[in-house]
Amino acid sequence: MSNSNNNNGYSHPADTHNGNLAVADRRSTETKASTKTTEFFAYIAIVLATALTALVVGDGGEGQDVFNALDAMKLITFLTIGYMVSRGLAKSGSREHYTNS
Repeated sequence: MSNSNNNNGYSHPADTHNGNLAVADRRSTETKASTKTTEFFAYIAIVLATALTALVVGDGGEGQDVFNALDAMKLITFLTIGYMVSRGLAKSGSREHYTNS
């Protein structure tokens, strides 16, 4: 009986038959760059809309600014936290393959 290595055409990243371990090349990044995602552009658009709204919305009739700069900064902070959480979740389980271009 011969001891043949029949792997049906599949290659293994490590040669475990003789005890030598080979390091597999990294073929992908963890996720694509943040500037290539739609959530980045949505985040930028909403931040700009929030800042513009804070500039445009005026007095509420009693001399008070209904949506002032402090409210806008709080909202932008919450948007930033949400964006950072969404990027963290996106990076936790997706891959993007390297390309030569």
